[in-house]
Amino acid sequence: MPTLSFTEGPFNGHRVDVPAGGFTIGRHRDCHLRLADHVVSGRHAKIVCEDDVWTLTDLNSSNGTFVNDASAKVHQLEDGDVVSMGKSKFCFELDEQHSDLPDDETSTGDQVVLRPGKTAEVKAASDDAKTMVEAPGVRAAARTRREEEIKQLASEDDIEIVQELNRAYADMTEQLSRVIVGQQEVIDEVLMAIFCRGHCLLVGAPGLAKTLLVSTISQVLDLNFKRIQFTPDLMPADITGTDILEEDQTSGKRFFRFVQGPLFANMVLADEINRTPPKTQAALLEAMQEHRVTVGEQSYKLPQPFFVLATQNPIEQEGTYPLPEAQLDRFMFNIIVDYPTADEESQIIKQVTGNYKAELDVALTGKDILTLQDVVRRVPAADHVIDYARDLARSTRPKKDEAPGFVQEMVAWGAGPRAGISLITAAKARAILQGRFHATTEDVNKVALPVLRHRVLTTFNAEAAGVTSDELIRMLVDHLKPKYKDAV
Repeated sequence: MPTLSFTEGPFNGHRVDVPAGGFTIGRHRDCHLRLADHVVSGRHAKIVCEDDVWTLTDLNSSNGTFVNDASAKVHQLEDGDVVSMGKSKFCFELDEQHSDLPDDETSTGDQVVLRPGKTAEVKAASDDAKTMVEAPGVRAAARTRREEEIKQLASEDDIEIVQELNRAYADMTEQLSRVIVGQQEVIDEVLMAIFCRGHCLLVGAPGLAKTLLVSTISQVLDLNFKRIQFTPDLMPADITGTDILEEDQTSGKRFFRFVQGPLFANMVLADEINRTPPKTQAALLEAMQEHRVTVGEQSYKLPQPFFVLATQNPIEQEGTYPLPEAQLDRFMFNIIVDYPTADEESQIIKQVTGNYKAELDVALTGKDILTLQDVVRRVPAADHVIDYARDLARSTRPKKDEAPGFVQEMVAWGAGPRAGISLITAAKARAILQGRFHATTEDVNKVALPVLRHRVLTTFNAEAAGVTSDELIRMLVDHLKPKYKDAV
């Protein structure tokens, strides 16, 4: 009977017999060998025997299965093969006849549940078990060790793609600087949203190059770009497209043909989106969420990748229609475009009033962006990072127990579940742009303002006191520091 002998990870030193019928490995309660490891997928892999041949099969796990340090989907196991999944590494040994489960392992019928004896950072297998409480210094050391282990989970292909993205990011930044002076933070946030499959709302006074920024990014990324000027008389069909009646000249039969609207593009600029009535604004809801358009009884898929980058002027109020909360929540980022510095403004004046014409090269194609979007989803985020994003979002809800006093007084409505999702996804994208393959709480902090500012609605008391949503978010970050002082 083969044996799995664990040599690394929280279960180092454990040995488990492999039954003749084989078994599945993962975190799910239905797995035969249940590893209480948050990096291991629910059903990670299986080992089966057919005609005296043992085979290891990866079950589409999120972080992959490795045999002898090589990524493996299906592998015929031999005596001495070393298998890695999550934090655990074990040796596959043939012709072993013992089954010596240590005291801190339990067997329940045909299922083996491994529980770490010393590492409290790994969750226990039972759903109602509590993670052990450690001193802050021990917890910080465990988190550091865990993040170092997570870094090793990236496949060589992913690491190569991340390195390629870093090179492309540097190239894009350099090329955008030929046209856009300054606004580096705005550029970073727009690129992060693009790599996260997110949409952006750019808010700023007229003349701050919001439209120019979006069109320039579309050129650098080699994407199909359409600009929609939102006006009070704009109709939904002007955006989505419509069915037109045509006649076949040969047969005389009439039929409807769908004519695509400007929404059918990779990058759509919704210029001054708050100048059109809610009826027309609502035409974007399905496109932004499901990436499709429904006209009549027929649905049409939008080209991929697909982004909506909308601009809004915060100064003028006449002839504008405030965006409904459902529309705002579909924007991943609310980006504030501020005035340039004195030096930047001098450079802008020189550049625009001269004969300067920038030459732009393509840094990434649409196919490259789709690949990078998948890589971003595979970037690991430790449990305490996810907990931090969750607590940050939940603390904005004034009627919840987690909300501090100043939130209950100054916030009318807090962020929904999309906020936590956006915080983690954006943190992963920022980590890649910074050259790392794991997200941290610092990444969450850096994206907290653009993710939350349009999802936190202030009360009259806050407006009367001159307290903005940005200030409330900063106060929340400070409020959570004692709880996450080893992580923030």
